[in-house]
Amino acid sequence: MTDSKQGNEFIITTAIDYANGEPHIGHVYEKILGDAIARYQRLAGRDVTFVMGTDEHGEKISKAAAKAGVTPQELVDDLSDRAFRGLWDRLDISYDAFIRTTAQRHKKFVQDVLQRVYDAGDIYFAEYEGLYSVGAERYVTDKELVEGADGVRRYPGDPQPPELRREANYFFRMEKYQDWLLETLKANPTLIQPAGYRNEVLEMLSEPIGPLSISRPKSRVPWGIELPWDADHVTYVWFDALLSYLTPFVANGRPAESVSGLAWHVIGKDILKPHAVFWPTMLRAAGYPLYRKLVVHSHILAEDGRKMGKSLGNAIDPQQLVKDFPVDAIRYTLLREASLGADSPYGEGILVSRLNSDLANDLGNLLSRTVSMIHKYRGGVLPAAHEPNEREREIEAAALALPGQILALVDDLKINMAIESAMNFVRDLNRYIAESAPWNLAKSDDTARRLDTVLYTAAEGLRVASVCLEAVIPGKARELRAQLGLGGQTYALAGAWGLMPAGTRVPGGPILFPKPELPQPEQEEGKDKPGKPQKPVQKEKKAVTQIAEPTPPVASETPAETEALISIDDFARIDLRVAEVIACEAVAKADKLLKLTVKLGEETRTVVSGIRKWYEPEALVGRKVILVANLKPAKLRGIESQGMILAAEDDAGNLDLVGLTLDLPSGTKVR
Repeated sequence: MTDSKQGNEFIITTAIDYANGEPHIGHVYEKILGDAIARYQRLAGRDVTFVMGTDEHGEKISKAAAKAGVTPQELVDDLSDRAFRGLWDRLDISYDAFIRTTAQRHKKFVQDVLQRVYDAGDIYFAEYEGLYSVGAERYVTDKELVEGADGVRRYPGDPQPPELRREANYFFRMEKYQDWLLETLKANPTLIQPAGYRNEVLEMLSEPIGPLSISRPKSRVPWGIELPWDADHVTYVWFDALLSYLTPFVANGRPAESVSGLAWHVIGKDILKPHAVFWPTMLRAAGYPLYRKLVVHSHILAEDGRKMGKSLGNAIDPQQLVKDFPVDAIRYTLLREASLGADSPYGEGILVSRLNSDLANDLGNLLSRTVSMIHKYRGGVLPAAHEPNEREREIEAAALALPGQILALVDDLKINMAIESAMNFVRDLNRYIAESAPWNLAKSDDTARRLDTVLYTAAEGLRVASVCLEAVIPGKARELRAQLGLGGQTYALAGAWGLMPAGTRVPGGPILFPKPELPQPEQEEGKDKPGKPQKPVQKEKKAVTQIAEPTPPVASETPAETEALISIDDFARIDLRVAEVIACEAVAKADKLLKLTVKLGEETRTVVSGIRKWYEPEALVGRKVILVANLKPAKLRGIESQGMILAAEDDAGNLDLVGLTLDLPSGTKVR
């Protein structure tokens, strides 16, 4: 995953967060993304250092503190520890170093680098007049401004228009390194990813970039690190903040030049210029190697595709989100839904849908049914596998190849595709159980060895899946292995099969991912504010179910040729869909009824069917059926059934469910 120049060491950072306000969902996505990359690298055997932190100096901090009636230090102490670091700990972010730019070790390093660049002649004093964006905390060009709906031109992300300022500052000769940076980017097409952001930087470098103002008069901005040669000036916040990526190493005695060239920096697209232009030229001037990769992600949008914002009433509060949903569900759904190169919608509806379909129905159900069968058929002890058939050899081959496929996708920054590869393996295990029908194998001693092999294959496949998903759902991956009897054991992400010892006691446990659902909005006017997300209810979703009990055929009193015909419009009113049975159980005190939980695309329904005479509940799990999806709900034995599964019966009373020859996705329309 890394070339020989890099060796076994891997350094990754996320942008240090500006501590002038509470974190938002974009912060959360970035940290989870960086954490997943760091965890995958650790699972691959790399020596990983994951650096995070808070940026705590600058004019905006001073203004926010004054508005709150506290000192700047009091403000950043609270936000850094409670709002940011506290949230990252709750989200199980596995950082190795957390840097605060107000820490003395960081101040010393910043001043050392400033002196180094100053002594080399790359910093000079001059008077300057230009447009200053307080929100961006830098001078901006007219070309960077965007006209708003009110006709006022602003820098993107700054609610206030830029101010015309004239003041004497120290400047860094950034333009001195422009040609070097341009040639470096041309020679290294994967240095900035995705490629679209590299193209943006190439466009920036096609015009003069000029010098960079790297100080502010202390009389105007007292909150910052003093320049080592002029105590009347403090360091520009970006020259201070970017060096934090190297601080933990330098503070521990390592030369910065031995570290900078190993780093992957994960950032948002709104701070592309400081990381793609300011930072490389700073490193060059200080004599440090350029970073290894700049990973740029896009923004998270509201579910309806609009930009999020408090003023729009559609912003997600991360602190509330982690109270309402399992942490690993938040991690999984953000990484699965978002893509680096495009803004991605996200919200509680998307979260619940993905949680129910992927985590509860696919992964959680696989664990539940496997553990249940090991208890039911083998007393809770994992049996040894015997002679594998062709299907089991296919599963073993897939398990051996899967880690390499995932690591290649992670290296290519296709995290969502890496997740989907692991989940496709999980879905195939569900299909394998349905095909193998262990409930039938358990009926005869002659098939006991086959049953042992099926149970072992399912359990070992789950172990492999847990390792492949551990970087995404670390807590639940460990819990899954604990339910299989593997306790605190950890595994490297490497192709391996047969690591679960036969004879392992499989304890099982609670449902891995209980299903939440979002309540329906109140119908009365004024009950809820438009656009305000509903809070999830942690309960099993009442599903759409229904197959009515079959009734005996009744002899027609009218010859077939005179039976009423329907029009194509009549037929079009019937919504027939492919549905996958994901759970099934007998209805208490009802000899004929089965209660089926079916997956209909992203939706889960409950159906009651009168087919118990012909089918064991376990035999239906994983089977694809045809569902009448728009049938009026009916109550059977107190269970609301929404939909009807199609079946046919011959003259001898043998019933069969209408099915498919192709493995079509659930939710596919039948026409």
